Amino acid sequence: MFILVNLKAYDCDPVSVAETAADVADDTGARIAVAPQAARLGAVAATGVETWAQHVSPVDHGSHTGSTHAAAVERAGAVGTLLNHSEKRLKLADIDAGLDAAGEASLETVVCANNPDQIAAVTALDPDAVAVEPPELIGGDESVATADPDIVRDAVDAAAEVDDGVEVFCGAGIATGEDVAAARDLGADGVLLASGVALADDPEAVLRDLVAPL
Repeated sequence: MFILVNLKAYDCDPVSVAETAADVADDTGARIAVAPQAARLGAVAATGVETWAQHVSPVDHGSHTGSTHAAAVERAGAVGTLLNHSEKRLKLADIDAGLDAAGEASLETVVCANNPDQIAAVTALDPDAVAVEPPELIGGDESVATADPDIVRDAVDAAAEVDDGVEVFCGAGIATGEDVAAARDLGADGVLLASGVALADDPEAVLRDLVAPL
């Protein structure tokens, strides 16, 4: 199980969270990654934690002010990127172009989607993984793995029907080790979470709880 902590634009110390995640990963052997804002990628990568970008733009080098270039993300120390998060939606053609850009920079990719039908569509674009995240559960107190287990099962099945080599993650409301275990039991290969770690009073305790079932 892969645990990807998205720090979004939360008011937290990304370096402190990253150092904690690196320590927990080292102690437990769990795969934990942290996705900070683009401006903090280098500082987070310097902690030794597996570092991901929250987004890369579907652009090549050129006149693209405000874009996040995949090669720059890789040079900053990131090894992967999210695409099409529900808070950063892209058209299907732009997802495809973003995957191409990430691939040229040797970045691992996770494409987010709202439901199993969208999971099937983005799986066909050949990312490394897809993640199902019902928007209504993002940032809430109830995990998708327990609130709507069928959507996780259906997402796993939808991806497998298109390409069984693409891993399936789930997000939205993941906050505890029980949530991680439930996601695993439903067939997910990993989880995405954000506020449960980024805004926690004790991120280390939360991370250790998350990996305990693993």
